[in-house]
Parts: sequence; structure tokens; C-alpha cells
Amino acid sequence: MKNFWIIAGEASGDIYGAALAQELRQLAAAKGETVTISGMGGAAMIKAGVNIKVDSTELGVIGIFEVLKSIFTFIRIFFYLLKEVKKERPDAVILIDYPGFNLRFAKKLHKLGIPVYWYVSPQVWVWGKKRLPVLAEVCTKMLVIFPFEVEVYAKTSLQARFVGHPLVDVIANRRDPEIKRDPESFLLLPGSRKNEIDRLLIPMLEVTVELHRKHPALKFTLAAPREKIAGLCRKKIEIFRKNHPDLPEITIVTGNTAKLQQSAGTGLAASGTVTVECALSGLPLVVGYKLNLLTLALAKILVTLYRGYFTMVNIIADKEVYQEFLQWHFCKKEVLPAVEAILPGGSRRNEVENGMQEVASLLGSASEVSALRRAAIEMYE
Repeated sequence: MKNFWIIAGEASGDIYGAALAQELRQLAAAKGETVTISGMGGAAMIKAGVNIKVDSTELGVIGIFEVLKSIFTFIRIFFYLLKEVKKERPDAVILIDYPGFNLRFAKKLHKLGIPVYWYVSPQVWVWGKKRLPVLAEVCTKMLVIFPFEVEVYAKTSLQARFVGHPLVDVIANRRDPEIKRDPESFLLLPGSRKNEIDRLLIPMLEVTVELHRKHPALKFTLAAPREKIAGLCRKKIEIFRKNHPDLPEITIVTGNTAKLQQSAGTGLAASGTVTVECALSGLPLVVGYKLNLLTLALAKILVTLYRGYFTMVNIIADKEVYQEFLQWHFCKKEVLPAVEAILPGGSRRNEVENGMQEVASLLGSASEVSALRRAAIEMYE
């Protein structure tokens, strides 16, 4: 019997971890073997039958100072998992993204002689390449989901395999041919974390007010990943409406983002994995992000924008498919004309639609052997 651990700290990692668990079980069954899977994850991994030692649902934070606020929580979790891994000694540990936590954990696993497979590479092309030698030392194999990442690891001894992006298969499988895109539907995607809602929702609402005034036929929907985030959005919208009675009705939907990405005509989103989902679903977006000011100050010193962009869709395409706005640039004055340019009939609409098709092509088409199955085979063998 093989014993795997999967460590995921964010919502997207939880989804990938759940799918990997299912693929590993199927591989084991095909060989007449059994497998046990434990680790850290959220609702998806719990549903997939993973023995969850730590629930990571609210552990996805962005920014140095945001992490510091929760530092004692992270330390407690780290040493608890280390104690458990020493006791169980799994055959391999699969780390999914989440580099701040996982890189430290990988070092401990390496010292214990436990093989480490990293799925979804840390963004070493953003934070500089000083982590590359460390990753090469502590990882058995790096399984990457973007084609350009193989080049990043080419000069190290670490085996890097491009296994394809799992969202290609996920979105292909969930596409509903009955759903038609509604040109008058506008989707707001303010993020999956509290600090994203705190910084991004108000500018989005200010843009919404102007869009409604200039394009009264538009219907607005906000997609939230879970009820806690939906509730936070409702409170902020209620407060905002008191000073802006001309804010149109916004329907808040939880847990139906996939269909909305397929049916909406245009969108405004926080930077993140969701932008790749939208590109693969064919939804034109404008993208924004805001960081804590102290985090931003440090980021200016430490971070190099790979290919000149922070939105993953643009990094993949090596050009600006989705217009992106960082910090104070994410404001009504700058974002509104960018959104109007991608509305149906807008000056950039065709350009964005062609760019999304290029990105989908670069990430690979859905095939009989899914990206997650290819990753699972690399690990299981």
C-alpha cells in the first residue's frame, strides 16, 4: 500500500489536490494496489475522501504583512504537520503551489528522506531565481502547468515536466453547450480572500455605477466562491449604496462561477487563477489588483514582473490580452474606458477574443489523458 500526502493552502490548490487524489486512487486500482492519502486542504479534498489533518480554507493570504498577522497560526500548523509526517513517513509528499509555507516544509521533508513532488511551480520568475538551487536540492520533480516554466528550470538539475494546465480539462468537461453568452450580462469577480474584497470591491462598484449610467441595459452579477465572502460583499454593497443610490441591482451568486464565466458577456476581475479560467471559458476581462502599501514597497524591491505583466493570462501570451491595473491605477477613471473597450462591439473586443484563443492553444487542448492524470502518473511511477 502506498501512502501519499498532499499539501494545499489555497482554494485552487484544494481543487487540484482533490482531483489528484482521485487520479492516484484510480492508478492504484488499475494496478491492483491500494493507496492512502492524507494532508492539508479544504472542502474539495475533504469531499474527495482525503484524510485532512489541517483545514486550509482560510489560509490563503496574499502579502508579507498579511502573512505576519497570522504567523503564529502558520507556525503551529507547520510543526503539527511535521510531527505527523515524522510519525507516518509517507512514501511521497505532493506540494501544491503555496511557496511561503511549502518551501520550508520541503526542506524538512528532504532532511527526513521523504520524496517531494511539487505541483504548480512557485512563481520563481517573479520573486527572482535565488530559490531555484533550493528547489533543485529538495524536490524530486517539479510538475509545471505553464509551458514557459520548463525554460525557467532548464539550467538546474531539477527535472521539470510540463504536464498541461488542469483547467483546460476542467473547463472542457464542464462546458454546457446549451449556455449562450449574454452580451448584456456583466460579471464582477472581486476575489476569494477578505483582503481582496476590502481593496477591490469599492473601485469595482464605482465602475459599475458609471457603466449602468452609460449602458443601462447591462445586468450585473457578482460571483463569490463561498458564503463567507458573499456575506462580506453584501455588507460592503449595502454601505456603498447609502452614498450611491444610483448603484444598480447586483445579483450575488455563490458556487456558480463556472456557468457565469460561460454565460456573461464581459467581466471585471481580481488577478489570480480566475483570469485563466475566464480566458479558457472565452470571457473578456479587465483585471486589477491592490496590495498592502508596505507589501507593495517591498515588492518593488524584490519582485521582477516576468514578461512585464502580473496577470497570468498576459504572461502566458507574452502580450497584454487582458488590460491590467495595479494599485492606484485600479480606479474608475482608468478602468472604465478599458471595460467599455471590451464590451460587445467595443474597440478591443476582437483583440481580446483572439488573445484568449491563443492562450488556450498555448496551454494545450483537452485530451484523453488529462493534465491531472499526467501529473498523477509522474508521481505514482
